[in-house]
Formats: sequence, structure tokens, C-alpha cells
Amino acid sequence: MRGGQSYVSCPPSFSNDANRLLVGCGSSVAIFSTATALQVSSLEGHTDTVTSVAVVPGSKILSFCWTSSLDGTVRYWNFSLLECIKTIDLHLPIFSMVIPSLLSSPEQKSGNQQNIYAYVCMQTENDKDNKPKLCSAQIRKCNLTSFQRLSKFVLKETKRPQHLTISPCGKFLGIKDKRKLHIWKLPKVESDSAVSEKITLHHTKTFAVLAFHPTERIVAAGDSTGRLLIYRGFGAQNFHDRGDLLNRTSLTDDESKPGVRHNDDAESCSTWHWHSAGVNLLSFSSDGVYLYSGGKEGVLVLWQLDTGKKKFLPRIGSPLRYFIDSPDPSFSSISCADNQIHILKTSSMEVMRSISGIKPPLSSQEICESISSPAAFDRTSGLVAVQTEDYGIQFYSLFGNRGLYEVQVCERNYQPVDEVTVVVTMVELSIDGSMMGTVEVKLPEEGIGGLICLKFWDLYSDTKRFSMSTLIYEPHRDAHISAIVFHPTRHMAVSTSYGGDFKIWVCREETQNKDQTPQNFSWMCHAVGSYKNKAMSAAAFSADGSVLAVAADTVITLWDPDKNELIAVVGETPSPIGRLSFVGKSEYLLSVSNGLTPQLSVWSMSKLAASWSYGLQIEAVSCALDLSYFAILAFLPKSNESLFKGDGIILLFNATDPTPVASWSVTKAKGGSVAFLKGNPSQLADGKSSETLLAYLNGDREYVLFDPYDKEARELNMTKNDDFVGLEENGQFGYTSIYGELPKFDLKRNKTSSVYSAASNRPWETIFSGSSHMLPPLSKLCCEFLESLLEKKTSIIE
Repeated sequence: MRGGQSYVSCPPSFSNDANRLLVGCGSSVAIFSTATALQVSSLEGHTDTVTSVAVVPGSKILSFCWTSSLDGTVRYWNFSLLECIKTIDLHLPIFSMVIPSLLSSPEQKSGNQQNIYAYVCMQTENDKDNKPKLCSAQIRKCNLTSFQRLSKFVLKETKRPQHLTISPCGKFLGIKDKRKLHIWKLPKVESDSAVSEKITLHHTKTFAVLAFHPTERIVAAGDSTGRLLIYRGFGAQNFHDRGDLLNRTSLTDDESKPGVRHNDDAESCSTWHWHSAGVNLLSFSSDGVYLYSGGKEGVLVLWQLDTGKKKFLPRIGSPLRYFIDSPDPSFSSISCADNQIHILKTSSMEVMRSISGIKPPLSSQEICESISSPAAFDRTSGLVAVQTEDYGIQFYSLFGNRGLYEVQVCERNYQPVDEVTVVVTMVELSIDGSMMGTVEVKLPEEGIGGLICLKFWDLYSDTKRFSMSTLIYEPHRDAHISAIVFHPTRHMAVSTSYGGDFKIWVCREETQNKDQTPQNFSWMCHAVGSYKNKAMSAAAFSADGSVLAVAADTVITLWDPDKNELIAVVGETPSPIGRLSFVGKSEYLLSVSNGLTPQLSVWSMSKLAASWSYGLQIEAVSCALDLSYFAILAFLPKSNESLFKGDGIILLFNATDPTPVASWSVTKAKGGSVAFLKGNPSQLADGKSSETLLAYLNGDREYVLFDPYDKEARELNMTKNDDFVGLEENGQFGYTSIYGELPKFDLKRNKTSSVYSAASNRPWETIFSGSSHMLPPLSKLCCEFLESLLEKKTSIIE
């Protein structure tokens, strides 16, 4: 199973009936219901990231779309049947694609029904010596009907791939190229010839996005400083068209063209400024009366085009990416940089529903070096907890591939444009997932005013959500916390610090006097320990919780957690220890050291000595709960990168043997995690998974679940059979799409025992419900109804 892909890598597209939203999701296209915001199906076939999705317009019954991908193919789909009808291989990565005929008027379509042309921005081929060219991208024309690879004419060569923008009427094509806007006028009747008519608009700042007016010759552009430029009457001199009201006498006097630079082909240029950072989102309303803009502030601004007046949808909480109008004028969608898509109610500009993907990694990773736990896993329920930019923790279902809920760690207003001052550096979960510990750090300003907070959270059974029970300021004075671990069976936790001590925390339940039901939970310090004032960098409990291992710089100290007594000191490593973990219920302890001389060591607790070791740079490690297996995520040495496809490798070991049991090469290993999860056959499509699954979460928070003990390396299915949202939302077809499924009746009867229809089993209340065309034949209904009223008795014949 794979998941965690970005939902905002390209603009989504609504179906013709506005009931579905097609979203590029990695190498597939995820189809969501706009009524429930749940995924109902997906289009599988591309082998690389999908870069564009274009739905073919028409009646509400038609369900066809075009997609492009970095794998170099363009595919034509019937997304109601989840069927790929046509595949065109262009052999070069496609970064953007637009199809003008999908937006043309019916009169223009009738003039040329034989060929469908697309304009693509794709990577250029390298030279013969495999050296990249100066211009790494080209905009070309492709015939999607006759399967011609590309037109011999090239519209434009650019140093970087550019996003293609087409006008809603399908007449104009534009791109941004640094401080220029290039706009082409597309021919009414498409052919294999190139587009010759082109104009260029100039600016003093770098353009970031552009949008065309749906009916008039108006183009809006946003720059990197937050300004909006509205060019009116563009192309009046060069784009000659009979009957065009804007085809006037050439205007060469700069005073008669206010705001226009370099004598550009436009009647006027107006500048609006509200955004404090670059503009990423720009879109006209379907009627052309309003202009939507958005950027890093996380605020959607609604401009009235004639007057310049504006309204706001504030506190979206993330930089904005795309705004898409739906065929239903009552709602639209907005895509955000935090991998969320919101369904907006157009009249009131409020969020109705949200499609929540996994949140991206923290941008403050490099600012605060104390971030040590990129993710925490709930092994029993298949959840992962990750830090978010808005000072929270997102709980994401790995089996369901969707966000469940978020916990706000720091009650603080989040503004994407503000400097990072608070960072959630750590999140840890107990083995059963009932307790959570978080660490937040307030960064000092000019070396003054730093603050570290340790918080404990408890999972309430009624709400299934975490609630904070204890807040501890500066638990280890002014030293950073290096690790948090929970006792496997009791309400006990240990926090270690680089200041040279560790603390054991226990949870106390406060109860009421009358009914003695738990009222509140509070954590208190039970004991404090240290070893020669060395930095305590890691800790781990044994499987039964009787032994606590704490890393003191380069040595491992063993403690009795109840008595807080030092039991033994084990060996020494060449570099400070960063991670400790007991391998299941075995006698082995695993330690990971990073630095100049990285090392993975396996220690025998019976001998209190090293069993075996490897000199590997380890990014993450996870141990099976009951077995003596563990998995590590290691960086590949540069000398071996040519032998593997990725930059990292996952190795599966048995603690008793230094020879790896299995290995998998992976990509984006920096910031990745691995974890053993409890397999749930009912959650998987084939239902044949083992009791244990291994999860790999890469640096971009994309993940894969697989069976680590399968010798055939079988890949689990991508989509679960039960990952649909109901009869009216899972895209059924034919008879069931119109009338629904027929009720199922169990006509089998137990003839060996006495059965009486109790009040809880009254089928006569439901067998006659529904429309007449959905009911079974009368003979079945009468039999079912009469038998439900009679008491059955078993006759014994002697």
C-alpha cells in the first residue's frame, strides 16, 4: 500500500456534474466526492508524477479526461469506468499541458472535429554527450488524435519548465518567464503548423502567476513582491481579428497607455497591492466580475474588477496554490500548500469540507537542530503522528490514506508570513497509543528568551482524541530534551536531556469521592538520575519494563526504573549514541551512533558486551514488538550509489545474525522513518497480509506498507476494496447507478433448532420499503413476510 502523496502538485479538475473532484496524487489520479470529501476511486496507470488533469466538457453523463505525467505519456480516461482508453508516449517528461479544444465554443469545435491538439511544456533531450542544454524546457504542439509525437515547430524554449495558462475561451496561451509575460493567440482552426502571433508584456519584478479574463482581453499577473498587474486590451495592435471590438488604431504614445512599459501591446495597466509576499494564486470568477488572489499569508482576497474593492477569507492557515471554479456555481475549490483542498461555498466564502492529505515536512527543520523525531507511529491502529507548521500534531491513517484529526500543541496564532519563533521538536507515542509526549521550543531572540516545554497527553476513550493533562516548563533547566520514552505496560515515562540528567515521570489519577471515576490525569517527577554529568542522549525500556537503558554520551547505563538504581554500564562506542532500542522480547539491545564514526551496534544483555556491529550512517530504526527482528534505514555510501536506484537502503536483521535477512533500496531517505505495524487483513485489499507490516515514510512524508517477511517481495494492492464512501458516492454504473442495489435476503433456515423472530429481528419493517421497481418478486416477499410472523417449532419423530 502506498500513500501520502501530494494533492497539490497540479491544479485539480471538477467533473461535469460537479459531484467529483479529480486530483493529481503522485503517479495516480485520486477521485474525491465533493459531497463527503472522501476518496471514491483512483486512476492507476502512470508511472511518475501526474502534472495535469483536464476533464472533457459536455453533458453530466460524460466522464472523460486527459492527463499528463512526468513519465512522458498523455492518457485519455473514462474515469467513471476507471478505464484508460488511449495512451500517447512523448518520451520526454511533461511538466504542463493544456488542450484548447476543450474550452472552445461549439461553433469552433464543429469546424475541426478530426484532430485534438495539446500544448505541452516538456524537458528537452540532452546532447549526444548527455550534457544538459542551456534551455532545459520547450513548449511544443502535439496532435492527440493522430498520435503524432510533436510538431516540428517549437513555440518557446526556457531555462526552466513553466506552467502553461490558457484563457477560459481557449483563444490565448500564456507563460511567465522571469520579468516577462509571453502570450500567444491560438488559431481558430487547429493544424500542425506553429502559432505565429505572439506578444510580450514587461515588468520590473519577477512574475509568479497569471490568469486570463473569461470574456474580455484582460490578463492579470502577480509578481514576487505581492503586486497585481491588470493589463486591459492586450494584443490590440498585433492580434488582428475581424469583429473584435478591441482592434483599434495602434497606440504608440506612452501617455495614452497608462501603466504600460516598453510600449507593450496593451491599452492600460493597473497595479493593485495588498499581499505582503509573492502571489501564488490568481483566478477570475466564471462571470469575470471578480478576481481571486492568494499567497503566502493564507488569505483569499476577492477583488471587484471594476472598482478594486476587496473582500477576504482569512485564517486559512497555509499558503494558497490553486483556485478552481466548479460547474455548479454554488461552490468551488482552493488548494493549499499544506496538502489540503477546501471546498468553498461561493456565496458566503466559507469552507464547507476539506480533503486532508498528510502535512508536508517542517520548513523550520534547519532552523532548530533539536528536531529529533520526524514522526511517531501508533503500531496497533496504523496511525502516524507528524508535526505541522501551525504548531500542531496531525494524526494520519496509513491504512486509510487520509488525515483523521489534529492536536494543537501550542495555543498560538499561526501566520505563514511570520518568522518561525516556536517549533514542536518532538512527538512520541506509547506502545498502545494511549499516551503522547510532545516537546515545544520557543527559539531565543538574539540569544535571549528561549523556553522549552514538555507536555503529556492522554487519549480519552469517548472522543478518541488526545487532551493535554500536564504542562512542564523547563523540565531539564535550560537544556534541550533529547528523547522521550514510555513504559510498555505502566503509566511511566522517561525524558533525557543533553544537560546531563534524565527524569522518570509517573502518571497519577485524580478521582472524585462519590463514584471514584477518573476525573483527571497528572504527571509528576518520580526520580532523577545522571552518570558522571555526561549528556543523556537516548533511552529505552525493556519489553517487560524492568530495565531502563540510558545512553550517557558513548556508554550505555542500565537502571532499575522503580528504585532508580544503576545496575550496570555496558561498553563504549566511537561516537555519541543517538538511539537505543530493545529488540522485541530478546536479550539484545540496539544502539545507533552518528557523527564522524557512525556505528550500529547490537549488545547482548546476558553477556553485557557487544555482539556485532556495522559502520553505517543510520537515519531511523524500528524493532518488532514480539520477534527478534529489527529494521534500519541507512544512507548509501557515495561509492555504492550507482548500484542502487535510491539514496538509502532498508535492511532487515535478526538480532542473532549480522547477515541481513532482506534489503530494499529507497529514495528520499533524509528525514525518513521506518516502523513495524500490526497487520490488519480486513484493512487490505487482498486480506492475506502477515501479522506484521513494515512502514517506510520518506523525507517528503510519502509512505509504503509492505510485508517484510515475504520472500517473493510481493507488493500490496494500492487501493482497498472497502475504501469507498457508500452507495451514492462510490461511482456505480448501469442499473445500480440509477436504481441502486437490490436488497439481499437470506432464505436459508436452520432446520435443527427452534428459532423465534424477536423484536430486534423484524424483517417485515424493511422488506416492503423502497420503490416498487427495486423490490424482489411478490412470491419472495410473501414467503418472507409470512415466515417472519410464525413461530417455528422442531418436530421430533420417534
